[in-house]
Amino acid sequence: MNLNQVTLPVSNMSDAVRFYLELGFTQIVDTPHYARFECPDGEASFSLSLEDKEFINGTVIYFEIEKLDEKVSELKAKGIGFIQDPTMEKYLWKEAILVDPSGNKIKLYWAGENRLYPPWRVNVSTK
Repeated sequence: MNLNQVTLPVSNMSDAVRFYLELGFTQIVDTPHYARFECPDGEASFSLSLEDKEFINGTVIYFEIEKLDEKVSELKAKGIGFIQDPTMEKYLWKEAILVDPSGNKIKLYWAGENRLYPPWRVNVSTK
């Protein structure tokens, strides 16, 4: 089994699309109520769905970037604001945090081998 995509709610599709294009994603579906993007690396995708009612999205979306500091500097130069600069967290991931125009929390991070193999990883037995 593999994760196909995550869909984020948005309140303004054109603002949201512009934001994610500015982050470097490639748009592959474009409708007034739905947009889908490919990630620059790998085969993952995510989508946006236009909501006509108020919403609160407690989900946090993580995008992995090996050259995190460089990417954050590049995005800041484009005028994108961050609520946290790249910071090494106690769980061994370096993370920067920003919020999209609809209030969705986005974390850009690099964890290296710790992404799937942290020191506290449980033993996984195969059946």
